[in-house]
Amino acid sequence: MTNSNDRLSANKTAIADLNPAYFALVMATGIVSIASHLMGHLTIAIVLLWINTIAFAILWALTLFRLAIFPRKFFADLVDHRRGVGFFTSVAGTCVLGSQYLLVMQSRSVAVVLWIIGITLWFVLTYTIFTSYVIKEVKPTLADGIHGGWLVAVVATQSVSLLGSTLAEGFGSYQPQTLFFALTMWLGGGMLYIWIISLIFFRYAFLPMKASDLSPPYWINMGAMAISTLAGVMLVSAVEGSSLLSDIEPFLKGFTLFFWATATWWIPMLLTLGVWRHIYKRYQLRYDPQYWGLVFPLGMYTTCTYRMMTVFELPYLSFITAVFLWIALVVWSITFIGMFCHLFRAANLPIEQN
Repeated sequence: MTNSNDRLSANKTAIADLNPAYFALVMATGIVSIASHLMGHLTIAIVLLWINTIAFAILWALTLFRLAIFPRKFFADLVDHRRGVGFFTSVAGTCVLGSQYLLVMQSRSVAVVLWIIGITLWFVLTYTIFTSYVIKEVKPTLADGIHGGWLVAVVATQSVSLLGSTLAEGFGSYQPQTLFFALTMWLGGGMLYIWIISLIFFRYAFLPMKASDLSPPYWINMGAMAISTLAGVMLVSAVEGSSLLSDIEPFLKGFTLFFWATATWWIPMLLTLGVWRHIYKRYQLRYDPQYWGLVFPLGMYTTCTYRMMTVFELPYLSFITAVFLWIALVVWSITFIGMFCHLFRAANLPIEQN
């Protein structure tokens, strides 16, 4: 009986402290599945789709349970400068799963439902989280409050744009309006990136950094630009469905290339900082839910490069997609195994203590 009570208490504590950014698991799994599908690895894509569907359902069940049983902790996280932005992973995860169903399973109805859910979540979370940050009387310093995870807000915005532009053709006479909405989200996401990355780069260059400060979400510096690239490519692909997009096609292509170049610039920088963190500073490498924020950019960079290569007719970029796909799959597998080992140890901890 004591063991059962301890296990129940441990499980409730884990749910109460659930990281809002855990939907990055869905983001990462979904985009690696999409990349695999595009490059002809259909079995891998389908397996990852079903894993992602299960993960999505479990995470929503845990999130809603947490909201119902631990509302104080839930809302405290929502307005917290460090943890609140993690809720945006639910938007991105929902829309990436929608893109996954549309591409891998050709299930448009599921994708449309997930897109509507994603749009609703985006509006609620964007204006709740950022408004709370503005009106809070007690705020952290820039060094304590800002981190790479803030850019998940950009990823969420671009994921709505991406799925919308992909679905637009199926809306018939409403295709131009859908594409206009996708365009405004894409532009808004780009502007949001400029605002946030300016603060992050200032944090990098002018404030002290410890190894513990360089957590895996800093890879979203690159991932946010990668999904902006992909969303731009899909808008370029849809120019025939909108006279406005057709008129500004050179602008779309130019900014899409700008986003891809920025994403590419970040890769050597992030690798160098990773070496500094784990080799020079000897920071322990162990599983953390935030590592899904590292897997996602790798899969997204693969996907956006592949799409840009085909739409912009740049065949000499094919070597990038071939290399990054397998890197993304390996890193996804390591992180997935690490997650299961972590959950297994956590599930057995109360019994070991007794």
